[in-house]
Amino acid sequence: MAKYEAYLKDLLTPLGIYDLRDGTLSESMLYAAALGLDSAADKLEYAERETLTGTAEGEGLQRREALFARRPAANTVPLRRNAIAALMQIDADSFSLDSINRTISGCGIKALAQEMGGGHIRIIFPEVAGIPEEFQQIQKIVMDIIPCHLETEFYFRYMLWSECESHGWTWAKVENGDHTWFSFELAV
Repeated sequence: MAKYEAYLKDLLTPLGIYDLRDGTLSESMLYAAALGLDSAADKLEYAERETLTGTAEGEGLQRREALFARRPAANTVPLRRNAIAALMQIDADSFSLDSINRTISGCGIKALAQEMGGGHIRIIFPEVAGIPEEFQQIQKIVMDIIPCHLETEFYFRYMLWSECESHGWTWAKVENGDHTWFSFELAV
């Protein structure tokens, strides 16, 4: 049954102009009209979904990403949506630290800029331990966002000895956890 078939039957029955018994010519005409309405509704639903950044899943995201010089290094639909929304906020007044932090996640992952003083800025990735995947792409996008007069440093988070001590980690616990050196330094 077409989605619109029941709707059309309910709408037209009180008028008494259609014989709406199953198998009649009127029933077939109504079904054909309902199929046409279903097709149009599906196309409209797709267009509406892909038109809005917050709901786009495929074509809408690809078309927006094509507007930028570089495609965000996001690999999931929600991350792509967030990156596009952040990049769309860039304007001629995006030189303050607040403006930079609103737009810097346009690289594809959560990133924050910290002012270090003396024209120096540090970029951190609070939700990622170590060097993020696709860092070269991320770095290019971040450098496009950061005003060119600022010296930029990228800071990567690894396990610190003081954190090991505060958690009471011993070499025996680390070895029993089947950690490699690489997995241990990322166990932040």
